[in-house]
Amino acid sequence: MHYSLGKEAMKKSEKTRDRLIRGKVLMDNNYACKMIGICMIRLKMYNGMLGHAREYDMNHMMVLKMENDDPLIQYLWPISKALGNLNSPESTGTELDELVSKCIRTFKNDIRYRDDVRFLKIWFLYMDGSSDFDSIFRQMEDYKICLYNSLRYEAVAIFLEAKGKLHDAHSVYQLGISRNAEPVERLKKALALFLERMREVVNACSLKKVDSSVIFEDGEKCTNPWAITTIKDLLRKMNTQILKYEGYHQSTKAYPGKVSLSSLQKSARKKVIEIGGKKYQIIGCAGQGGFAQVFKAYIDCNPDDIVALKIQKPAFPWEFYMYRQLDKRIPDKERLSFGLAHRLHLYSDYSILVSDYLAHGTLQDAINSNVVIGGFMEEVMCIYYTIEMLSMLETLHAAGIIHGDFKPDNLLIRYARDDLTEDGFRDRTGPWRDQGLCLVDWGRGIDKSLFADKMKFKGDCRTSGFRCIEMQENKAWTFQASFLSKIMFAFVDTYGLCVIVHMMLHNSYMEIEKKATSDGGYIYQPKSSFKRYWKVELWKNLFTKLLNLNPSDDHVKLLRNLRESFQDYMQSNPQLIKKLKQLLVKQKSSLCTS
Repeated sequence: MHYSLGKEAMKKSEKTRDRLIRGKVLMDNNYACKMIGICMIRLKMYNGMLGHAREYDMNHMMVLKMENDDPLIQYLWPISKALGNLNSPESTGTELDELVSKCIRTFKNDIRYRDDVRFLKIWFLYMDGSSDFDSIFRQMEDYKICLYNSLRYEAVAIFLEAKGKLHDAHSVYQLGISRNAEPVERLKKALALFLERMREVVNACSLKKVDSSVIFEDGEKCTNPWAITTIKDLLRKMNTQILKYEGYHQSTKAYPGKVSLSSLQKSARKKVIEIGGKKYQIIGCAGQGGFAQVFKAYIDCNPDDIVALKIQKPAFPWEFYMYRQLDKRIPDKERLSFGLAHRLHLYSDYSILVSDYLAHGTLQDAINSNVVIGGFMEEVMCIYYTIEMLSMLETLHAAGIIHGDFKPDNLLIRYARDDLTEDGFRDRTGPWRDQGLCLVDWGRGIDKSLFADKMKFKGDCRTSGFRCIEMQENKAWTFQASFLSKIMFAFVDTYGLCVIVHMMLHNSYMEIEKKATSDGGYIYQPKSSFKRYWKVELWKNLFTKLLNLNPSDDHVKLLRNLRESFQDYMQSNPQLIKKLKQLLVKQKSSLCTS
């Protein structure tokens, strides 16, 4: 491990942070942003540890008596002392490394310290000294370290921001807010400041400077399908086609409305904005991203006509293109599962996507609702949502489309208007047609028809916990056509499905490991074990098949077979569907919002 802390280093960090914040250091905005993050997190850790050490000195006699009841105390002063010695020329950081690692190993399973801020700060030191901070964050999740303390999420997000993992940092802020980590208002303010910094970076830096669409690996040409340059090139080639799409409204001028769109970032409620001859009354913020915000709005102040407005800067028409491909390629029977976009208003500075608004929460909300009470999603519900996701990817990939950001935040829950019946479950007829999930946020969607078969890709979805094996191992990944049909091999989505299933079953992100096979090879499997009362064979089959896809196989057929295996189980016992209906009613009453 490598640490760069110490008393003098802290003084320098404090001065550097202040100069950066006052804007007196002239440097690239992105670099300044990273430096501020590094300085702030180190100051917080060092000052926190010194505070506990001072307590140790002032109350030494009392501490000696308390050590048996609070054995963590005996680590606080040595760790603080090791921190102070880091600035010494003789220091290698080994002492601190050993102390922190030993402390984590000793107390990570001790429930007394699960919500202890002192132990949380030691985890921060552990993370700061490691190159694999993603793994450490997952360990913090697994051991439930300060799950409802906002300091945990703020500090980890600053780490990630300092490392340049901006998408992951944003996800951590959102995770903390979704869990109502206290004080949640502090966390919301930290997120707002983070988004403001990101907007400044975008405004100050050319996108072409930070993004590359073509990479060479071992002499082979690889394409990043998510690179700005790749998307811009594709949009330029298809411009004539896109102009003809229904609902596409383009202007070369800046947004002309009386209400500044940038003002919505601070206060949006009840404001009315004019777009394309219609008035939209903002009711509230439904979601935030690094470059976009989603608002719930009434059209012409009519509460019965509700839409979602996705306002993005810089303008980004790609998502609208993907929605129109879904309109063309997805069968009517399945179309409700993939979101509907009505219009796109494209200006020189902003894009505004008008789409359906669903008020029933996300699959992430459903998972969190069990986490906060220390429970788990019922297995029959896990099976139901697994069937839904398998069906989605089966339909989507058969149409030559990949979502590219398949995670529970992007899966909205749909509820049937009428009471569910035992009939119609398997073929999704009657009320079951309106019940299920809806996959949204198509900004990272990929249209396979725009790329040559067997083209090699190199790109990272940038979402912690959902990066497929090729991304984790920094390998190229491919879309491959089977000998039967032009169907793409979309491991990036199927891996996301496995992570979501793991989250439903275990309340934690999935970690994988290689296991040797009898023929001398290996397979990937989740590290977590299955509970003996689950339908273990069903889950084992799912993870084994989807984590070890063979490029030559028809993977759409595999998705169908997996879906049917879960459906067969559900229909083997009428009580299972009856129980599912009851659980869905209960979930609706707890998650639905006005």
